[in-house]
Amino acid sequence: MKLSQPRITPLAESEWTEEQRKILEPFYREGQLYNVAGTLSRHWAAWKKFGVWAFHIMGETSTLSPREREILILRIGWLCQAEYEWAQHVVFGKKAGLTDEEIARIKEGPDHPDWASFDATLLRATDELHADALISDATWKALSEKYNTHQLMDVVFTVGQYNMVSMVLNSFGVQLDKGVKGF
Repeated sequence: MKLSQPRITPLAESEWTEEQRKILEPFYREGQLYNVAGTLSRHWAAWKKFGVWAFHIMGETSTLSPREREILILRIGWLCQAEYEWAQHVVFGKKAGLTDEEIARIKEGPDHPDWASFDATLLRATDELHADALISDATWKALSEKYNTHQLMDVVFTVGQYNMVSMVLNSFGVQLDKGVKGF
């Protein structure tokens, strides 16, 4: 973890309003609120707006397959060294069909020889967005061979969302949830 202690502590259940209880209870896992949800709840107005967008990226309205979305998220999490993000999305990535070997290769990037061509393109797009805030023409063309306009947009939206989430997690010092393994 970049910070060994939270700068902003998660909102305790005893501090929840009735409105917060209705929204936060689904984020409980084994009697504990995800630290990211508890932390963001400290700014309730922002959390409610953030949640709408986050649920597009991670939910059914995203046009990306869960596996491809998790490749993007894990790569940007790794590039930003956002350990909380990485740890949580390893779990989600496995549920989406990524193997342990693929997850380990995400750290190495798009040039690893064992990547399928399109998976490497997703990683390359993430690297380019992180480095230049722009997907190159060559990578855009490769993405366009498989993806429609909405999917192309969701690639940028997903990487951008999780780049911001990485900044939030790292800067606020959101600590790993119990039972989740970091880097």
